[in-house]
Amino acid sequence: MVTLGVETDVLGLDLTEITEQQRAEVVAAHPRPDFKNRILKAFYEGMAERPDTTFGTMNDDVLAHFAPSFSRKDFVEIIRNNPWPE
Repeated sequence: MVTLGVETDVLGLDLTEITEQQRAEVVAAHPRPDFKNRILKAFYEGMAERPDTTFGTMNDDVLAHFAPSFSRKDFVEIIRNNPWPE
């Protein structure tokens, strides 16, 4: 349930499952001033100092967007270039 709530709150997934009146009530009780930018900034600040932890997650999207020097690791290339013999 927590994941579903976060997905709806942050990503807007299945937002149409909640009526406009219900959404208005939620926003009245819990305003969302600049929420999208603020949560992206919080995500970025939480991982900017540990970029290697973002591999294989959506978090590398955030770093790639906000940190021009960030270089994503390529999962396919890691597999192809690993030291195991064929």
